[in-house]
Amino acid sequence: MNMRSSQTHPPVFYLTRLILAGLILAISTACSFSLLEWPFPAVPTSTPGAVIPTATPFPAAQVTFEVVLPAPLLPGEALAISLLDEVTGLSFNTVNYLMQPKDAQTYFVNLPLAVGSVVKYRYILAGSAPAMEATSFGMPVRYRMYYVTGPGAISDIISAWTTRPFAGNTGQVQGRVLNADTGAPLPNILVTGGGAQAWTDSAGRFDLWGLPPGTHNIAAYAPDGTYITFQQGAQVAAGLVTPVELRMKPAPLVNVTFVVNVPANTVKGAPVRLAGNLLQLGNTFADLNGGLSTTASRMPTLTRQADGRYSISLYLPAGVDLRYKYTLGDGFWNAEHKTSGEFVVRQLIIPQTESLQVSDSVETWQAGNSAPILFQVKVPPSTPPGDVIYIQFNPYGWTEPIPMWPLGNNQWAYRVYSPLNMLGDFTYRYCRNAECGSADDQATIGSNPVGRRVSTSLVPQDIQDTITAWNWLKDSSPVTITSSPIQKRAVGFVAGVELQPTQHPTWSTHMPQAFQNIQALGTNWVFLTPSWTYVHSRPLIFTLQAGKDTFWNDSLLMVNQARALNLNVAIFPVPRFPVASANWWVDAPRSPDWWNAWFDSYRRFALHHANLAAQSGAQALILGGEWLAPAMPQGTLADGSASGVPDDAENRWRSILAEVRSHYKGAVWWAWPYTPGNLTSVPGFVLETDGFYLLWQAPLATAIETPRDQIFAEAGRLLDQEVAVFQGTYKKPIVLGLAFPSVTTAGTACLPDTQGRCLEWTVLSRPNSDYPSMTLSLQRQADLYQAMLEAVNVRSWVGGIVSRGYYPPALLQDKSASVHGKPAADLLWYWFPRLLGITR
Repeated sequence: MNMRSSQTHPPVFYLTRLILAGLILAISTACSFSLLEWPFPAVPTSTPGAVIPTATPFPAAQVTFEVVLPAPLLPGEALAISLLDEVTGLSFNTVNYLMQPKDAQTYFVNLPLAVGSVVKYRYILAGSAPAMEATSFGMPVRYRMYYVTGPGAISDIISAWTTRPFAGNTGQVQGRVLNADTGAPLPNILVTGGGAQAWTDSAGRFDLWGLPPGTHNIAAYAPDGTYITFQQGAQVAAGLVTPVELRMKPAPLVNVTFVVNVPANTVKGAPVRLAGNLLQLGNTFADLNGGLSTTASRMPTLTRQADGRYSISLYLPAGVDLRYKYTLGDGFWNAEHKTSGEFVVRQLIIPQTESLQVSDSVETWQAGNSAPILFQVKVPPSTPPGDVIYIQFNPYGWTEPIPMWPLGNNQWAYRVYSPLNMLGDFTYRYCRNAECGSADDQATIGSNPVGRRVSTSLVPQDIQDTITAWNWLKDSSPVTITSSPIQKRAVGFVAGVELQPTQHPTWSTHMPQAFQNIQALGTNWVFLTPSWTYVHSRPLIFTLQAGKDTFWNDSLLMVNQARALNLNVAIFPVPRFPVASANWWVDAPRSPDWWNAWFDSYRRFALHHANLAAQSGAQALILGGEWLAPAMPQGTLADGSASGVPDDAENRWRSILAEVRSHYKGAVWWAWPYTPGNLTSVPGFVLETDGFYLLWQAPLATAIETPRDQIFAEAGRLLDQEVAVFQGTYKKPIVLGLAFPSVTTAGTACLPDTQGRCLEWTVLSRPNSDYPSMTLSLQRQADLYQAMLEAVNVRSWVGGIVSRGYYPPALLQDKSASVHGKPAADLLWYWFPRLLGITR
């Protein structure tokens, strides 16, 4: 339905799309650019993007939105409610309604909304200092949700504005989301309330922090629509926790066939995608590049029929509020428009029926008078087979990369139709496998390069580029492999690869190929590294963040993909920190109450991934890691000072391990960072696990010139004098985890920064920025692997070797520890099958 002025609510005003994009991006990313022209206009200045109901219009109900402000508005300010379009991008295509005062701090508006709609919205402040509403932590509100079941009213409370900090006391909502039919907990459910958002864990648990006192609407939403949205009010009191239980009913699936007529100028063979607000239609529920939320690589592609129409059949949940559009790109680039130039987003409330056919027509791909621009690029012959070339545009900031169309003979093309009406000139660049900022054209390296410039025109343009070389992709010298006899190991030996924990929603597209590449090395194990994020330390908030941490369903899919290739799977959950983990621990409060919260959050983290391992059928669960030293009994910080961990830490850890074992019946290993001398300080509770994953951090060289035979000798000395003694004492399997960056100093176990401090090896992982002070050396990485493989070869008690930090989406010969595409991978390809007895 179109949101337009009527007699039931005040006049509507619409913001120019780029102005709103500038506001949201400037606030959310603190960018230096400014596209704003304030104050807001008080009357309509542009036509809103069309919300087109499919088939017959849906019945509408009047909903009253009432909101309480943190303080009265200043003279000249106005308040609006902003209805958001997550398919085009939260920064675009908003429909904004002026609200009317009820008193100095209470405003309202009445809106006609389609019954069955899930409205995503937030409040904005117009005036000389425009702002978006913010949480009590000062972060912009992504959106609130309201489920329209009929005429109704909702009361909201705004905590703060992005330009005005929060002042006051807060409370917390803590609850669980359960299946209404079975009572089973539901993971991966988005819960919103009071402007805050949270994702449920495997126990269905969630926390909404920092809510101002009062009544808040708590809404639970399944990102794939498989459960019917549920909402209820919750009364929050300052300093207290409000418990809630939300029960969601499963939705039956409907076979929906979409058939669409496309414009005559659609490039034949170009993929037509279906972009939507559901997870399976490309929505990531994250703030991606440029303020977008959808990504083309996760959208389903329609099939061209003999009559020229395109179609696709999908099983979609009945009752779901589907917002969708057809596109040759993503929800923003090359998506369908009305002939008058507006964005199009369609709405369909899926009826409860066995099957449904939806017939649509795209009016135009083009927006405005600017003619389409054809980009053609020739890539070098060294481009790895199977790579997909992407093009990334920068109209106001870099947006999500779009896959180009292959022409054969190392040539790719992409025609841009829209939204060129919003642009004068803009820049662009090319990259491999959507990894812009990592797998770049050598002419546009890094996270924010200048890019290649192009201007819109009234006449069609044909831009032809040639990429002479890719960054981090050079011809490397063949690796020298020794011919010494390789001893076949006993059954159970681990020859594995551990994925780097940093991920992006586009990676799911490349994971099948990544697992094939890993299998081709002769591996029999892959270690997956799903993550949670430490969002805040005061109060402690440790949870999943969309777009940065892997969704539950994506993790299940990855396990299934690996198992289909006969790879054993270990789940090794890791945290993400906003700063270096050592610094995070130093800055954390570490008070008794804080430690109680920390152990509770780690327990949830461990149980979540124990449930993931159990449900997915993973062969092992690995707890521990380098980052946990301060939380160990008698734990210390990086400088050696006491962390203040509770005296009963040993008992707390034993309790967590016991609970983990009650959820997961497979092997539980402990990851322990090995440095010379520290095996004598392994806590007692760790000995109750089934094996040790030793994260090798011991130096093997004293200088960058240390020859390989000395590296081999030092590896043997450490294994014999320390690791073998430890293994002989406790009789547990030991697997070595190796993370050798491709730099000259890797063997010293110290990556020095410009001040001489040692950095964590993960600082060189993608997509982190390069460290020019460190010198690339693929050979040094290969030497270190060769030495360790030779040392393990003559020590039958070692239970396995795992290569850590593998970068799945693209082959890069960079400085990271990933062996993908490097000489070290050739060594593993030679050694692993022989150690396993597959090749002699």
